[in-house]
Amino acid sequence: MILFLLFIGACFLAYTNGANDNFKGVATLFGSNTTNYKKAITWATATTFAGSVAAIFLASKLIKNFSGKGLVPDELIQMPVFAISIALGAALTVFLATKIGMPISTTHTLVGALFGTGLMAVGTDFNFAKLGSTFLIPLLISPLMAATFSFFGYLFFRFVRIKTGITKSSCICINEVPEINILRNSNSFVASSHTEWKIAKCEKETTTLKYDCEILGGTVQKIMDNLHFLSAGVVSFARGLNDTPKIVGLLIVINAFDVQWGMLAIGVAMAVGGLINAKKVGITMSKKITPMNSGQGFTANLITGLLVTTASIHGLPVSTTHVSVGSIFGIGTVTKQADFRVVSKIVLSWVLTLPIAALFGALIFSLLKFIG
Repeated sequence: MILFLLFIGACFLAYTNGANDNFKGVATLFGSNTTNYKKAITWATATTFAGSVAAIFLASKLIKNFSGKGLVPDELIQMPVFAISIALGAALTVFLATKIGMPISTTHTLVGALFGTGLMAVGTDFNFAKLGSTFLIPLLISPLMAATFSFFGYLFFRFVRIKTGITKSSCICINEVPEINILRNSNSFVASSHTEWKIAKCEKETTTLKYDCEILGGTVQKIMDNLHFLSAGVVSFARGLNDTPKIVGLLIVINAFDVQWGMLAIGVAMAVGGLINAKKVGITMSKKITPMNSGQGFTANLITGLLVTTASIHGLPVSTTHVSVGSIFGIGTVTKQADFRVVSKIVLSWVLTLPIAALFGALIFSLLKFIG
């Protein structure tokens, strides 16, 4: 029964992770109106699941880090109650954030739940030094690195675009408005109609900036859209590669599940969570941080994908959320269109994530120990 509860807890965490995180990889596709929500989330789901499968072969070091090994005594790690408390503490935190549309870090919630549960279980025997060096430093540095790289990366690509003579054009909507006039003629009424053309706001959002010029037999805009889709897939793949082993680490500590089957189960739960419940956080990421076009979205995704993939391979627990928001914010800083009010709310949610997850983890551990 306790092993089944652990499995359910890990799958619930994976579901909430997918709901809060899956759309982040394709947020720039939707935000720049390159595609609609349905196509974006489908692409995110497929590429994230591919990353989950690849994690079986490429991300074994992250499993070890998130098992708690080195942070607490080995005998505590073998207790199912310890892993369940971490899983549920993190899952509840992500679930609440998803409900209010805040894009928080599952990595951050896991660290917080791991800290709260470990502190409740062993007190001062908890390895605070490793917590800081292995977990907190990468989490703090990664969004700053992403914003910086995105800032200068976009400046570089904009310089190249200008030097190569690629220009941008804006689109407006012109609506056909029929008008009917009623005229009185002697003892009768006569209706006459004519059509006017008026510039108006489109009912459906459309891309307002397009890249002109042709290259290699195709338009620059078409090539950029394809690269943008590819970069979004890279980010989603990197997210699956980075997040799946962190959750699987909770299952492996008791040697009750094979790594491969654990990865697949978590990958499926993440995919389902994203398909069902990702839209609210997706709107925040796509539409509220900063307006963007396809070129700007491509730059943000490129930086995010490179940083998260590199971190995953080297076992560094960076947050895809932090890196992705940092990259998008870096673009908004260059264009001077970033909404600092929205960004400040997101950062506040990040600050609150760790203590809330730690509190949940500690309370659940105490409750389960009391019941047991």
